[in-house]
Amino acid sequence: MHEFPHHYHVDAEAKAEGNVLVSVENLPILKCAAPVEFDGPGDQWSPEHLLTASVANCFILTFRAVAQASKLEWHDLEVSATGTLDKVERSMQFTAFNIKATLGVPAGTDPEKARRAMARAEANCMITASLSAETHLEADVVVGD
Repeated sequence: MHEFPHHYHVDAEAKAEGNVLVSVENLPILKCAAPVEFDGPGDQWSPEHLLTASVANCFILTFRAVAQASKLEWHDLEVSATGTLDKVERSMQFTAFNIKATLGVPAGTDPEKARRAMARAEANCMITASLSAETHLEADVVVGD
């Protein structure tokens, strides 16, 4: 890992109407638009979906690090994340992120050790730690044959 602080630069551009083009050096351009809930087309990534995707992605990447550090063997992890956007006083903000994670582990794995690793991943995700919204984890462990 590189020394801190890390810096992440993103460029975005748009015309008066149409998509927002988001770019990062050496990555494909991402077309974004408002979500259907804000009268957007519903066929592009939106800031709301990108933020919620960041929560899910960060949970998985943090879990990988936690599992490796705790020597937990696993073979797959499926995550479904839901972000709740609501009005708080006079502004809109995300008030909660719910993460449903299903972890597949080999036979003989202690399910409680796996649940603890998922809880540590949720607690240490740098994305959710940077947000004021509450995060809730529903952790399921599927022990294989």
